[in-house]
Amino acid sequence: MQKPRNRTWSMLVALALVSTMLTIACGKTIGETIDDATVTTRVKTALINEPNVAAGSIDVDTFKGVVTLSGRVKSNEEATRAVELARRTTGVKDVKSTLQVIPSS
Repeated sequence: MQKPRNRTWSMLVALALVSTMLTIACGKTIGETIDDATVTTRVKTALINEPNVAAGSIDVDTFKGVVTLSGRVKSNEEATRAVELARRTTGVKDVKSTLQVIPSS
């Protein structure tokens, strides 16, 4: 039977290894992951609060502070406004847009 202290030590080593593998696999630290989630939430909130932007049709992804906006918008003005809002958001380092302008018929 394994002693409780050895079991605890084994669990800590296993946890450290798993944490390291997850960090390497994602390319981000746990802190960066939390920061990116916060930035994504802030950008989405800004888009939702803007009446001239259809936030529901815009996807927001953040990686190490770089925000990527994707989806469909109705005009170039809407796309420009979405990018402006994202750039003004706290924590955003850069904004990339792959928004497609699909005018409504």
